[in-house]
Amino acid sequence: MPLTMINKVSAIATLSLLITPMSFSQTLDEALHDIIQNNTLTGNPIKQQQLSDIDSTKAQLGMKLFYSRALSGNLDTACASCHHPMLGGGDNLSLPVGVKSEKPSVLGLGRQRKEGLPPDIARNAPTTFNIALWQKVMFHDGRIESIGPSQFTTPDFHYPQRDPKAGENLVQAQARFPVTSDREMLGESFAFRRSTQARRASIAARLAGKSPTLSALPKTVTHYWLTAFRTTFSAPEATASQLITEQSISELLAEYQRSQLFIDTPWRQYINGNTLAISEEAKVGALLFYQGREKGGYACANCHSGDFFSNEKFYNILIPPIGPGKAGKNGVAVQGQDFGRRLVTRLPQDNYKFRVPSLLNTEVTGPWGHNGAYTSLPGIVKHMIAPKQMLQQYNPNQLKQKNIPVDNLKTRVDLLMKSNPNSFVKDKDYRTEDVEALVTFLKTLTDPCVKSRACLSPWIPNNESLTPLQLQGTDLDGNKH
Repeated sequence: MPLTMINKVSAIATLSLLITPMSFSQTLDEALHDIIQNNTLTGNPIKQQQLSDIDSTKAQLGMKLFYSRALSGNLDTACASCHHPMLGGGDNLSLPVGVKSEKPSVLGLGRQRKEGLPPDIARNAPTTFNIALWQKVMFHDGRIESIGPSQFTTPDFHYPQRDPKAGENLVQAQARFPVTSDREMLGESFAFRRSTQARRASIAARLAGKSPTLSALPKTVTHYWLTAFRTTFSAPEATASQLITEQSISELLAEYQRSQLFIDTPWRQYINGNTLAISEEAKVGALLFYQGREKGGYACANCHSGDFFSNEKFYNILIPPIGPGKAGKNGVAVQGQDFGRRLVTRLPQDNYKFRVPSLLNTEVTGPWGHNGAYTSLPGIVKHMIAPKQMLQQYNPNQLKQKNIPVDNLKTRVDLLMKSNPNSFVKDKDYRTEDVEALVTFLKTLTDPCVKSRACLSPWIPNNESLTPLQLQGTDLDGNKH
């Protein structure tokens, strides 16, 4: 959006703070050039990660599994129910609705639990976009963490012990867990009350046609998957039990997810020399984003650093405590609280800490915050500038999703305010035009592909060749995603 005359005057005032007196004659581009150099930015967030190609046979079969309800206990939910490319690699909800949804095919706003029950999953569904670029941790609380080359700790073992079955990469390690969650995909009637590994094995055995009669899939379904696995793994004589395992399933799911690379952004083009790739207002926003508070900026890059825009660390930033809360090992959530990283490390100093999200494509990956408390980019930007003020003034009426638990919100807020947040969590005065400029800059971190159904089509199954139990997601009005 072009700057108005009022905003241009405001921008000049901002720049007088951001650019030292010795360099008032520098242009916006010159100032940003210095920032790009000082932060060693290249625009390319790929480091040493091994990526996948959506056209590979494994990624293609992984996509079919990702959209198949056959991986859920009740056959009513797929991975794509909460992570659909047309919904920003998430679900466009503050809090996910997994099993027992009123209309399993409805994705996004309008998806709700049966009988109007409130959401029972405590955390926002993270985007799968660029998931392969994480190098250290997975999930909001980092409960899956890299502890060495191809070595990961997971919830199956006491932190920080190595899980020998975690897989070859972080994405595969995380892909093994949603199918074991009774609220996300498993439900309470299939393999319930078994260990997480036994749950995975039961899902795999059912897909392979080796499940007890009462829970078995039709032979036409299991035959389809056996044929597909034999083709993909070039093993025409292998048995179902040899091919269809929880390890091969998670490998394939990871291959599909790791192919979702969307990093061709206007900001990258700008870094690479196209000064017309972003607007003047976005350039002002970039200065505000990178410059320190002592220079009139907001120091966002202290945490949202590098070309991936995340240092992969954990902080308590006072996100409003909405939702059901997250239970610990005893199975009980305390007054709707979610203690975040502490539930992993058991360290009191990790109370309420959550992973710094990447900001690539953040325009389309809301709602924002570990629990989706904010439903607009300006809202979360204001919170990050003045977290204490925004927490105390938080209005849950902004939530677009029905029945999110906000009871005793004042009590929850009081507990959070007493939690001794990180020392850097200090409110800073801001101007509306600064927020607008920051939001405009954040939108330059969007790969245009993620806003185009045609461009995203390789990551969405072709409905002309449906797989058994394939999720065909729609919005509330029946329009296909």
